[in-house]
Amino acid sequence: MSLLTILKFPDPILRQKAKTVSTFDNFLQNLVNDMTETMYDAPGVGLAAPQIGESIQLIVVNTSWDEDVKDSMVMINPEITAKEGSQIDEEGCLSVLDLTATVKRSQKVTVSYQDITGENQELTVEDLFAVVLQHEIDHLNGILFIDHLSTLKRALYKKKIKKMLAAKE
Repeated sequence: MSLLTILKFPDPILRQKAKTVSTFDNFLQNLVNDMTETMYDAPGVGLAAPQIGESIQLIVVNTSWDEDVKDSMVMINPEITAKEGSQIDEEGCLSVLDLTATVKRSQKVTVSYQDITGENQELTVEDLFAVVLQHEIDHLNGILFIDHLSTLKRALYKKKIKKMLAAKE
């Protein structure tokens, strides 16, 4: 296993709609292993394939809220099939530097997906786990959490990133 580079906003790959996974092979298993290691190393609670430069419908999520326990789940071709309620929670992103903000999400979601062997699965989750899944599935559709912010907050963040990038040149 190896650590992968996490792409940062404004990398254009983060804005692409990811392709459906149709081949469940050793490449996919190795990618999942590397993504999982990268997620824990970051540290993060979820990681989508586009964040590491692979524009495919694949996410890994940490299913344990205990820092010392590494228990993860793989979701391939995930799709939210039902939503209920709403909640506002603080979010950050491994691909969006120096920003956390409150985002309104559904409180409960049902997700259909395929596991690492290609078997169809369905899962209903609530609260923080629902937020994590919505956030990671957004990545597969080229959506970042900053897209859920007000126009002003988004514009201020983009201006800040442009200054940071200009300073590096």
